[in-house]
Amino acid sequence: MTDRIPVTIIDTIDATTPIRITPAQAGGVIHTRSFTGIYRNLRLYGAGLLCLLYFGTAWLNWGDRQAVLWDLAGRKFYIFGATFWPQDFVLLSAILIIAAFGLFFITVLAGRVWCGYTCPQSVFTWIFMRIEKLTEGERNQRLKLDAAPWSLGKLLRRSAKHALWLAVGLATALAFVGYFTPIRQLIIDTVQLNVDGSTAFWLLFFTTATYINAGWLREKVCLDMCPYSRFQSVMFDDNTLVVSYDSGRGDNRGPRRKDSDYKAQGLGDCIDCTICVQVCPTGIDIRDGLQLNCLSCGACIDACDTVMDKMGYARGLVRYTSERALNGAKTQLFRPRLLAYAAVLMVMIASFIWALQMRPLISLDVTKDRAMFRENSEGQIENIYSLKIINKTQHPQRYSIGITQDPAFALQGTRQINLAAGEIVDLPVSVVLLNPNAVKSAEQLEFVVSNLDVDTQQVSASSTFISPAAR
Repeated sequence: MTDRIPVTIIDTIDATTPIRITPAQAGGVIHTRSFTGIYRNLRLYGAGLLCLLYFGTAWLNWGDRQAVLWDLAGRKFYIFGATFWPQDFVLLSAILIIAAFGLFFITVLAGRVWCGYTCPQSVFTWIFMRIEKLTEGERNQRLKLDAAPWSLGKLLRRSAKHALWLAVGLATALAFVGYFTPIRQLIIDTVQLNVDGSTAFWLLFFTTATYINAGWLREKVCLDMCPYSRFQSVMFDDNTLVVSYDSGRGDNRGPRRKDSDYKAQGLGDCIDCTICVQVCPTGIDIRDGLQLNCLSCGACIDACDTVMDKMGYARGLVRYTSERALNGAKTQLFRPRLLAYAAVLMVMIASFIWALQMRPLISLDVTKDRAMFRENSEGQIENIYSLKIINKTQHPQRYSIGITQDPAFALQGTRQINLAAGEIVDLPVSVVLLNPNAVKSAEQLEFVVSNLDVDTQQVSASSTFISPAAR
């Protein structure tokens, strides 16, 4: 038969009525039992895809370099065919804002499904729990192992578990650092114990963080450390899809024979097997109603559906549904707040794509020489400037340099320059005043750099021309 959760009796007004303490309420390690079902498979495939992307993308090449590489030393960030510079960090901020609004949209629609299916904390916790099952056995075996005195067998099982946890933590750290340091050389240096101090620190940090978060803290990160769990409830409404127990159908709860007339006994469909609690990664009883600790992972739905199948009852005693549906009304999918989030999200995504397409692939910074002005050999007033030009593309480019058409000024020196892919050059130029009577003592100049290979690529920057007071 099924395993039952130990029942603890506490003092109540009616001492004959037991109060069951769930694993979350009792504290200590939460050991979940194995189960199967559609949501478990969905979570498994989703986590597998995310892990493949996380661990695999760093090994992809784009030409002669790593496809995704954040080169902090060179202040260049490569994402396949695009190169981003510190000046493009506003795009990173836009991505984070879009992700936040996407999370708001999903929360209003379906509650905390992000937590249950795609959050890295949840994904790695499920991986570590799987390792725990492989090394220490099923739920009952792990409970017995916890209670057993230390022995050679227990030491070997625990050592194997923690060794595998640390191995996963190290793999996670190598993959993460591999996005900032070429991963192939990083692996070689790590095996040869030849990494520098900074790299060694981050490898140790992320290995330890993964080991502690997914192995020891687990659900405590979600419940006590993650801010999302604190503000998510204010985003719910009575149409939000959440994991819910249908008390109208399930109560009164109680065991019974499969072929018994349980309705005549005044019982509902819930047989009080507590399997829904045993599979919960946060150790709650979903039958107590919507709770802060629920991750919306659907584990209790799979477990309950399995029991309903065995008993010959209809599925859905525990299911994704809304408060309105539980009360007999129809869930309203299209509602003002959800549509507003969707509209804002679409506008932000479209704006981001437009900004990405329109971002200048030339960077120009103009710095004026500290000297105010000087007089050249021809008696003309001259100012010196330093132009910092960056080719932000991944191909060599030819650029022309000029100033806005103003007959009072003339640009002296280099008018055209060739830059390699990603090359940065500091180019000194001078501007002379041709007609001193036509300008003020301080006049704005605008320098223009144009791509001779791509007509639409042009960037400008302004500076000040200083001259003696006009006569």
